[in-house]
Amino acid sequence: LLSAFAIVYFKFPFRKTVFWMIFVTLMLPVEVRILPTYKVLSDLNMLNTYAGLTVPLIASATATFLFRQFFMTVPDELTEASRMDGASPMRFFFDVLLPLSKTSIAALFVIQFIYGWNQYLWPLLATTNEDMYPVVIGIKRMIAGGDGQQEWNVVMATAILAMLPPALVVVLMQKWFVKGLVDTEK
Repeated sequence: LLSAFAIVYFKFPFRKTVFWMIFVTLMLPVEVRILPTYKVLSDLNMLNTYAGLTVPLIASATATFLFRQFFMTVPDELTEASRMDGASPMRFFFDVLLPLSKTSIAALFVIQFIYGWNQYLWPLLATTNEDMYPVVIGIKRMIAGGDGQQEWNVVMATAILAMLPPALVVVLMQKWFVKGLVDTEK
């Protein structure tokens, strides 16, 4: 949110270049971005923590792109009115832009929740504690390699149960999700 706010509302040198550099990271496969992300989280001592699993999802180029598009649709009159009322840029952000962004935040939450829920490679690298493995890794570990007998009924039942949280999020937030995506396209 704040990176999109800075790119749209602050005039600084190379701001378009900064945006395009962020945007290009969306085109890179996860496998290319995963090593630098791992290094950053390792330096911040966030490996084997829930924060280490979630922060890369929160600080995403997807969010910057989505909110940049939305902020560009906000009328300049709102910015001018805030300035005339003596509001600082952060006051404008918290009092005007953030309330207007509720549906976009909901849309981003749905997208990132489903993406994070289905992660396999990142949790495999970021955690060594089996208690922190997500359900996708748990299902994979249920499938024995080699000649081991599979309990497919248990594996499939677990897979069905694993689909419930994302389905529930989509059903509960469907109205805000659709509205949030439509609002960013104006």
